[in-house]
Amino acid sequence: QAEVQESGGGLVQPGESLRLSCVASGFTFSRYSMSWGRQAPGKGIEWVSLIGPSGLETYYGEIVKGRFTISRDNAKNTLNLQLKSLKTEETATYFCAKCDDFAVSTCKDRGQGTQVTVSS
Repeated sequence: QAEVQESGGGLVQPGESLRLSCVASGFTFSRYSMSWGRQAPGKGIEWVSLIGPSGLETYYGEIVKGRFTISRDNAKNTLNLQLKSLKTEETATYFCAKCDDFAVSTCKDRGQGTQVTVSS
């Protein structure tokens, strides 16, 4: 059974940075694309970034491009997301998900998420 567990969220001020991590288990991590998404209260899921199995292929949503960096360590079954220059409107629960292909439409098996709050 595929499981993922996110960590690293917290309260930061606008313009600050955070590093999120996601540890995976129950599946062969290195064979799957992985993604980060976020969901603010009362809003739908916004897919932030996607990374291919080897880590060479990445995708970023336009709103985060240049500020967020996705990476993975297949030896440690870990997915990371570096968030920089955070904005108040980016307050949300951030989660990772396993994807059957390099497409967010195939992403499922998400975790419970980690809360990121951006506030002055």
